[in-house]
Amino acid sequence: MDRLQERFSKLLSETGSDFHRYMYHRINWNSRMIGLTGPRGVGKTTLILQYLKENLPRERSLYVTAEDFYFAEHRLLDLADAFVRYGGKYLFIDEIHRYKDWSKELKLMYDYHPELQVVFTGSSVLDIHQGAADLSRRAVMYHMQGLSFREYLNLFHGFDLPVLPFEDILALKMDIPSGFHPFEYFPEYLRQGYYPFPHDDFDTRLMQMVNLSIETDIPQYAGMNISTARKLKRLLAVIARSVPFKPNISTLATVLNVSRNSVADYCLYLEEAGLIAQLRDDTGGIRGLGKVDKIYLDNTNLIHALGRESADTGNVRETFFFNQMRVNQEVITSSASDFQIQGCTFEVGGRKKGQKQIEGLIRGYVVKDEIEYGHGNVIPLWMFGFGY
Repeated sequence: MDRLQERFSKLLSETGSDFHRYMYHRINWNSRMIGLTGPRGVGKTTLILQYLKENLPRERSLYVTAEDFYFAEHRLLDLADAFVRYGGKYLFIDEIHRYKDWSKELKLMYDYHPELQVVFTGSSVLDIHQGAADLSRRAVMYHMQGLSFREYLNLFHGFDLPVLPFEDILALKMDIPSGFHPFEYFPEYLRQGYYPFPHDDFDTRLMQMVNLSIETDIPQYAGMNISTARKLKRLLAVIARSVPFKPNISTLATVLNVSRNSVADYCLYLEEAGLIAQLRDDTGGIRGLGKVDKIYLDNTNLIHALGRESADTGNVRETFFFNQMRVNQEVITSSASDFQIQGCTFEVGGRKKGQKQIEGLIRGYVVKDEIEYGHGNVIPLWMFGFGY
């Protein structure tokens, strides 16, 4: 345990406190067991280290990563037992999906040590309910997305701007600071602002993240072999070339040489891994269960990295809107226009986009790129990046 404590101390000393992700203030840190999932690279590790450093007594806290070689010979539960014997109260476990029987041992920690708080992070592919029904009743789960445009401005350019509630965006209730011009920064955000990576090697890091998600994370939970992982990569390439993609399951099944059911499963895995986003209709009645109408890449950075020559401007705009808005609202397809949120219809386009698609709609809005200010029912696209 001494080696683990030494590594923890080193990580704490290297953790800064200048910027906090939006989820930092949303988590109820008083819960006995907390799970934080999300795609690779969105800052989960930094977030939990910041909370440890800023709020908890060092002598009663411990951070470990489940991929540490220590766990090749030791069990997580044994570590928790020893930690509690020495007065430990706050155990943070990163990359929990790297540990084989994570759900069983977390359940036992919860049951055996009511005085111990356990916080763990994992891949967004990790399903807390699959084979772990007991744990689902014990752990309070949170899911974290990448940087909003507002967070990006704060982290990389020092603009500390407020979050805008959905209704304030619709009402154009934002005081733009003197000297702030969003289009000095918006194109850069669309290319490489969603992930909190250093920009000098951004593309390399992003492609490494994509490959690890497809080749390691998804196969680990779906019981896939190498050849199936290759099919996942091929499916992602097909989607990247044609987004927004109108899914034809039969055609995709033929191209990939798999069953129709497998295609739907593959798309779900890619969605859970934060690589694609599926726009559904409202037929399901429950969030996320409607029929898939379109498939997008998850965020605009992936469009530029994977689509490259196929990085269509209209698709970039729609992807940005869908990506930023689905954090706080359910976004579904609209029969009249592009998107529907809480009874409001949105048509997304450029400066010259007109009102034709939303004529006669009571709560119809035109979302325009390339404008700095809005008026009436016309809202600048960049403002939708201030929702979290």
